[in-house]
Amino acid sequence: MVLLQAENITKSFGDIVLFENISFSIHKGDKIALIAKNGTGKTTLLNILNGIDSPDNGSITLRKDIQIGYLPQNPEFIEKTVFDTLHKANKKIVEAQEKYQLAIQTNDEKKINEALALMDSLNVWNYESQIHEFISKLELPEAQTKIETLSGGQKKRLALARTLLSKPDILILDEPTNHLDVDMIEWLEEYLDNQIETLFLVTHDRYFLEQVCTQIIELDQKQLYTYEGNYSYFLQRRNERIQQAQSEIEKAKNLYRKELDWIRRMPKARTHKSKYRINAFDEISEKAHKQIIEQKIEIKTATRRLGKKILEINYLSKSFGDKIILKDFSYKFYQNERIGIVGPNGCGKTTFLQLLAQQIKPDNGHFEYGETVVLGYFTQENIQYPADKRVIDVVKDIAEYITTTDGSHISASQLLTYFLFPPNMQYTLVEKLSGGEKRRLQLVTVLMKNPNVLFLDEPTNDLDILTLNVLEEYLLQFNGCVVAVSHDRYFLDKVTEHIFAFEGNGIIKDYPGNYTQYLNERRKKEIHLKTPASNNKKEITHTTNKPKSSIKKLSYKEQKELEQIESEIEYLQKEKQHVESLLIDPQTNNQARNEFAIKLYKINEEIDFLELRWLELQEKIE
Repeated sequence: MVLLQAENITKSFGDIVLFENISFSIHKGDKIALIAKNGTGKTTLLNILNGIDSPDNGSITLRKDIQIGYLPQNPEFIEKTVFDTLHKANKKIVEAQEKYQLAIQTNDEKKINEALALMDSLNVWNYESQIHEFISKLELPEAQTKIETLSGGQKKRLALARTLLSKPDILILDEPTNHLDVDMIEWLEEYLDNQIETLFLVTHDRYFLEQVCTQIIELDQKQLYTYEGNYSYFLQRRNERIQQAQSEIEKAKNLYRKELDWIRRMPKARTHKSKYRINAFDEISEKAHKQIIEQKIEIKTATRRLGKKILEINYLSKSFGDKIILKDFSYKFYQNERIGIVGPNGCGKTTFLQLLAQQIKPDNGHFEYGETVVLGYFTQENIQYPADKRVIDVVKDIAEYITTTDGSHISASQLLTYFLFPPNMQYTLVEKLSGGEKRRLQLVTVLMKNPNVLFLDEPTNDLDILTLNVLEEYLLQFNGCVVAVSHDRYFLDKVTEHIFAFEGNGIIKDYPGNYTQYLNERRKKEIHLKTPASNNKKEITHTTNKPKSSIKKLSYKEQKELEQIESEIEYLQKEKQHVESLLIDPQTNNQARNEFAIKLYKINEEIDFLELRWLELQEKIE
């Protein structure tokens, strides 16, 4: 059943055409992700679907009585407190409660019974407990907290809770994972999977896409392309589409050269046939000069020399009142380290980077930087550029060019091109850039300082997926030290080699491996703690050669299940090793590496699930 139909939608801002004559449908049960480069109209399209903006041409048709719930990137509130905002989120429940109150006041027994029946059908009696559950899961402040006292991240999470509680027929979300920590994101994935039937969203979180969405719509060069499948399928088919488009352009170029030669030699007396050929030449010329934006640009990272001593921390401590951020933390940083920092919101991850960058002072302890260190710090704060500055000027104000380790030069224009600012866009005024494009420009300005140590604070926020792929490739080549705070599991898996986990009360633990490996270790510890003491010393041996006496307390079906689980775990462990070897293979291209990273994430999740079931069966044996 079609809930929403967009037909021949066109939208422009001045001379810039965002999209032209695009059409698509949202059916009941669809879970669609919209993917596009920053500045190409993703948020504008969401606003049009929600009726906040209108198209220049075309129409949006909404099925009768269909309610849309919309989470914008910059939500607004009219209520005064957290509880008021959430309590008024579901209009149907609010109206049912008002009908009940009115019926009570008039003492109309019939209307009271009707109102009670309506409230039963809407499950009103559990609504307040749902509100408190959302407050807990999204770590919102107390129910009576004033909206005006909330931080930007708290407001975004409150708006997310408000939108989810409204129980709309179509849920539209613009970057819902921004300002969520990893545990919140995983909770949201489960909620959307189980509680939301129809979904249309924009997100840069690729694991989130993989888990939640079953259809992807790509907006590329003003046109829409639809992919019926998850993110892995999208990567494969998109690559095929780009290769086919490039092949067609090459054919058009060859034909263009032939036709251009004919045009030059054509006699002045034009026949009907020659006029037709001239008109066709215009179409060929347009196609031959079309650019594929996703053409690969090779660039060497421009890291200046870094000495043996980078940064040494000794017994560093920091608190705010009773809240301990870190206590007696010591660490020695090395060249080519890739450290990911994870932990719940408000635990002090940003404070930790600010301490390392010497923007704030520790309470105790000290640290020493090496003499050759040049720090690049990509913060969450958006930089305000002069309105009359062009993109290229902003970067050239830092440096005209930077020198790579092999002595070659990278110009400001080349670095901008690498980060998806093509030459024609480099002379655009900064004030005309979208929020995501300004964030991308800010990243380029950090890299143009030619740092050899990078601190990145939530670098994936407000960046599109295409830019994230470029950034990840750059960091993989970066010949320096990288420390990144991020909630993006895909980014952490691809870039980092060990994890600093903020575990509360000033405790920071170092886990070797990427995020998925850290998550596996954490889950194993949780399983270990949940397992009774008699089983704490057990080891998962993954062998099928067990004596019959050891499984005498299992049913025949459970015995077979246990054997099957052990066989599957053994197979998955081998598959995991194979995928990990492909991920680190220098011959693996970026497209394949993306697919392998997603595959590894799924394998690890399956192993975790099977090992938990294995432990449950083992408990019955004792």
